[in-house]
Amino acid sequence: MVLIPGNLHTTAMGILPHDEVEPALKLALSLDIPFWPQLPHVSFYEDMYVQAAEHFPGIVLFPEKNSLRFDTAKFYEELPELLERWPDLDYFDISPQYSVVYHKFLGLDLSGYIAIRGQMEGPISFGLKILDENDRPIIFSDEVRPLLMDFLARRVQAQLLRLKEKHPKAFMFIDEPGLQFIFSSVSGYTDIKGKEDLDNFLSQIDRPRGIHLCGNPDWEFLLNRDMDIVSMDTFTNGEILKAYGKSFKKFLDRGGVISWGIIPTWYEAVGESNVEQLAEYLEGLWDILAGEGIDRDQLLAQSLLAPARCCLVNPDRSKTVTLAYAWLKEMSHRLREKYLLE
Repeated sequence: MVLIPGNLHTTAMGILPHDEVEPALKLALSLDIPFWPQLPHVSFYEDMYVQAAEHFPGIVLFPEKNSLRFDTAKFYEELPELLERWPDLDYFDISPQYSVVYHKFLGLDLSGYIAIRGQMEGPISFGLKILDENDRPIIFSDEVRPLLMDFLARRVQAQLLRLKEKHPKAFMFIDEPGLQFIFSSVSGYTDIKGKEDLDNFLSQIDRPRGIHLCGNPDWEFLLNRDMDIVSMDTFTNGEILKAYGKSFKKFLDRGGVISWGIIPTWYEAVGESNVEQLAEYLEGLWDILAGEGIDRDQLLAQSLLAPARCCLVNPDRSKTVTLAYAWLKEMSHRLREKYLLE
């Protein structure tokens, strides 16, 4: 059963480069499936790692340094309070201090959209990113990691239910930019452990849910997880389809939706691209999947279009990203017209 609208409608990942809330929110709302943007240039608390860290015991914030750390002694001091609050799901939602944008989004009438979307940083990326007092990623702690998995599942679930109050077709992206690193021999956190942790994590979250990442993990590993959508940087990693076509077919046959991140958002790539070239490239990738036995109508019905990735470092800050969104909507219109999609 397909739980997320496809038909080459538009959505995007969470982070935008704007330094003002209203223009960013307006841009996010211009898509078929809008989202609440994360705006680290607006506030330290609008950063995705900081937002994920709210209420997690042991976290130490350094807004003046734009960083956060983990303190083990503080973890054990604060753990009883978290456990006491555990039954209260509202406690795990994002507070106004940690995202002004999220609460502005919730205050809007979103009923006219085909769906809406939220996001939360995933436990593997969070665990690899946040370091303890010994500069060791907290994912390596056998005492901290299990709680982290359950904690972030609780946070995703809280947001999903909140969004479903606004729209019956709300769904979540779990952002896992660090997922590709667990397949490296130097990671120390293996894909075997990652599979166990991710499966347990996802099992605690209502559907629809899925993973967004811009990197290049083992796609067979990822597509075999129990989720409803995969969001990928197709512009950079499209050639992987030649190796994983059968895995994509199995994912689609289970009702999965693919969000094709096809429009580049970084200044140099946009200057060398155009909508026609990008559409031709994407349709060529779909031809590869057709060669693996995937029905074209099924593929289109279970596909979304999106920018390739977030970009915070363009010299023109938000101008290129705004252009990328315009290209995205133009491509969606052209392809949906070509393939007679509603």
